Amino acid sequence: MQDLPALLLFSGGQDSTTCLYWAKKHFQRVEAVFFHYAQRHGVEYRSARHLAEMNKVPLHELHVPAFREIGGTAMIGTQAIERRENGVPNTFVPGRNIVFFSLAASLAYRRGIRDLVAGVNDADYSGYPDCRKDFVASMQESLNRGLDFPLRIHAPLQSLDKAGIWKLSDTLGVMDIVAEHSHTCYAGDHHTRHPWGYGCGSCPACLLRKKGYESYITEKE
Repeated sequence: MQDLPALLLFSGGQDSTTCLYWAKKHFQRVEAVFFHYAQRHGVEYRSARHLAEMNKVPLHELHVPAFREIGGTAMIGTQAIERRENGVPNTFVPGRNIVFFSLAASLAYRRGIRDLVAGVNDADYSGYPDCRKDFVASMQESLNRGLDFPLRIHAPLQSLDKAGIWKLSDTLGVMDIVAEHSHTCYAGDHHTRHPWGYGCGSCPACLLRKKGYESYITEKE
């Protein structure tokens, strides 16, 4: 464990919840930041807040209303979720991770924290371009240059698929906690319980979470 604090970009989803427990294992102190950007469902915030309280992790909250004003994404609007011609689904919020990393870096700067933790990964099934390793590396370099402050971005899930993320949570001893308390479902269903957690069971996020869980359970057996 490093005798240092870390700031987690926290959405309350499976990936960032797994990162929460990874960060708690690797850093002396963990703080988290949640971004309100008019996302479709308040359940994300409730999950993040509950998990932060469970772990006695301070949760900073920042509001980013500009994404609602820009519009055009199913992650904020009510339109049906679908994949565009370029292969990227309409849940992609252009520039979101650029803004989130920038704001998290600003908060970390003010709090004297040099380590950011985020649940991005190259195998992000949604095909988001701002989750790739080269993006994270370039973002770290830009933040270091722009702030003149040596920040490190840790992405412990960078090379993992969903089965691998379930495996990591199991290795950390928190697989059941991740299943019970994190939220991924695009439909905002946190009432219907499955072995892999709560969700509608049919949206792309649920299907991917389910597939990863079942793949990992099969691997264990």
